[in-house]
Amino acid sequence: MILKKISVCCHTLVRFCHSNVKWKERVFSGIQPTGTLHLGNYFGAVSKWVQLQNENKEVVFSIVDMHSITLPYNTKDLEKNVYLMAASLIACGIDPQRSTLFLQSQVPEHTQLSWVLGCLTTMPRLGQLPQFKEKSSTLKDVPLGLYLYPVLQAADILLYKATKVPVGEDQIQHLQLAHSLARTFNKRFGETFPVPEVLIQKDCSSRIRNLRDPMKKMSKSHPDARGRIEITDEPDVIVEKVKKAVTDCKSEVTYDPENRPGVSTLLTMHSLICGLLPEEICEENMLLDTGRYKSIVAEALVEKFTPIRQEILKLIDSPEYLSKVLQEGQQRANLIALDTWQEVASKIGTIPNNKIEIHTTKIQNN
Repeated sequence: MILKKISVCCHTLVRFCHSNVKWKERVFSGIQPTGTLHLGNYFGAVSKWVQLQNENKEVVFSIVDMHSITLPYNTKDLEKNVYLMAASLIACGIDPQRSTLFLQSQVPEHTQLSWVLGCLTTMPRLGQLPQFKEKSSTLKDVPLGLYLYPVLQAADILLYKATKVPVGEDQIQHLQLAHSLARTFNKRFGETFPVPEVLIQKDCSSRIRNLRDPMKKMSKSHPDARGRIEITDEPDVIVEKVKKAVTDCKSEVTYDPENRPGVSTLLTMHSLICGLLPEEICEENMLLDTGRYKSIVAEALVEKFTPIRQEILKLIDSPEYLSKVLQEGQQRANLIALDTWQEVASKIGTIPNNKIEIHTTKIQNN
């Protein structure tokens, strides 16, 4: 039987603005070190990063630790999570020899450019962004960092003059801010930044829902850990989570994300692993009920992620290697970032590298 493979191509939401500059193609994306990757992270972002890398694109990936301190956090956990994220990305297929992988806080130009861009935006614009509204609504005292988060995100992108940025749908408005800031800077100070294309996935990776609450996306922030499958979960844990996944009162295996989000999530995960369309999987399993189908999904997940889990555990035991990878990535990122910052500093009128000419006047005594 010929298997029909799913296309994982990206849909371009925003095109370049008109410009006479021919920009070098470069992909940038970042990820917070807030714990273990789950299936939504893997299929919605990391697997696409690996694909772009394997297409021989110039790719720059950052572990954005500065974004992780906008809300209260444990310092020891942050350090541990940085290494866990580095190990996870490498185990998933990010090749440090083919991609630039680095830690955001080790490149100071991120925050320098963020300040410049912050001077070009307004408080009302930042206050309208949906993630700020959502997160600040539950806080008595709102940290300024949470408010300025999208400006730093724009700086992350523009610092590397990225021409393509793969993002999830929840980040579209933040990317629109980056577009606006790039245009504003270019208009005021001269052509400096490309306006990057936003790459939105066309496949079903954005439809991975919480296994215990299928009306919501799979997320690290959900209080019930049983609702997400983490790529470091042991096989028996994966089996148990899939077994307890919420479906509905119907026993048929059908794909209907709107009316049957629970069973459709199982089909989505299975589809992304095996490369068949959800409808084709339904045909193959039309004689099974959802209980028996869950066993097939669990088996596929275990087979897919067990080697990745083993590689992560191996890498975590080699912190020197992970430190070396991040250091080498930092060095490559620094070359781009410093060049961009010096161009920006020159155009806005500040003096790059603190090279100040001091003029002295001889005072003659009468």
